[in-house]
Amino acid sequence: MFAMFRNSLRSTSPASLAKSFIRLGWAGFWLQLLIGSIPIFLMTYYFIFSRSTTGPRSGLPFVEYLTLVNFAVLAFTILWSLRYIRLGRQLQNPATAPTESKVSGAAWTGLVASTMGLGLTVLLLLIESAHLLYYFLKAPQGGVPVIQTTGAETVSWVSAVDLVSLVSLNLTLMAEVVVLIFSLWLLFRASSYTLGNESAHKATK
Repeated sequence: MFAMFRNSLRSTSPASLAKSFIRLGWAGFWLQLLIGSIPIFLMTYYFIFSRSTTGPRSGLPFVEYLTLVNFAVLAFTILWSLRYIRLGRQLQNPATAPTESKVSGAAWTGLVASTMGLGLTVLLLLIESAHLLYYFLKAPQGGVPVIQTTGAETVSWVSAVDLVSLVSLNLTLMAEVVVLIFSLWLLFRASSYTLGNESAHKATK
């Protein structure tokens, strides 16, 4: 069964490959755009109703930089989904069809970018979860106070904004996993298209 599946993919035509790039490009674009807008909506909703523009818990400075890098990678993968769509449309026209190396290179770039974003999101989730666990372990085990002070230490507390942050990271993680699967599939289809062309060239010789 696997051999039949592999052989069918090796006969990938430019029209079939173009449809895959266009469909998955649009799917990845709207999925990332939708999920990327949810954290902004949640944070806006929270700050409007809490009337607070500052975070309740002092975070680690480098986490903010990692978050900015993660958002930059997310923005890149959103734009790269549009690149998939353009490549698909070019494949539909034999006069403007890109080379096989260009198609495979685009799929590889999307794969590397989505993998990088996935790794950053997992790292941020681990850091944020460990940071929250630290604050909960400092609190009395009989309950979780709204505000906690220990001697002369800085006042710190855990609130809804921390859960909003974790939910946002989980949503981003889900989107990046899906985009990673899309990129792997497109890379496999592009490789199959290359193998199919090579077989056709050998048959004509």
